[in-house]
Amino acid sequence: MFRQKKIDALQGTLDLLVLTTLSRAPAHGYAIASHIQGVSAEMLRVEEGSLYPALHRMEQAGWIAAEWAVTDSNRRVRIYRLTRSGAKRLSEEHVKWQRLTQGVGRVLHYAVE
Repeated sequence: MFRQKKIDALQGTLDLLVLTTLSRAPAHGYAIASHIQGVSAEMLRVEEGSLYPALHRMEQAGWIAAEWAVTDSNRRVRIYRLTRSGAKRLSEEHVKWQRLTQGVGRVLHYAVE
């Protein structure tokens, strides 16, 4: 039971990061991973083995949509964009994240006193 909750929490965090990134602008997978890594000052790194299954799962859930495009260097890439359903999910995940961080903050504050 604990293991399943842990996996759900990790997926939820990755979902939040990806959906937040896509709320700024559509992007391909490498750009999403690079954005998360850069904005987090290199503290967070999303591996391909985690990112692409998550993108597929979120596309199946209807939170993101994807289409093929060709880059300036003539490479085919899938561009992901946030859907209306994804924006709603992002809002829900953001609220969950705020509650979680408040709870952790309270525990840390209590430990210091």
